[in-house]
Amino acid sequence: MASDKHGMKDKVAGKLKEVEGKLTDDKSREGEGKLQKLKGKIKDKAADLKDDLKDKGNKREG
Repeated sequence: MASDKHGMKDKVAGKLKEVEGKLTDDKSREGEGKLQKLKGKIKDKAADLKDDLKDKGNKREG
């Protein structure tokens, strides 16, 4: 599955920033972390969609 490799870095880094923001009561840092986690999730979804489309294309040819 593509989600294992594409957005993992952003999701982990985002979670760390979010937790850091909560611990230090820094709403800006917390929001930055949430956005970075979302970026990772979007990368995963895009990679999954790309793989699905590629698989469907291969089924038509074969």
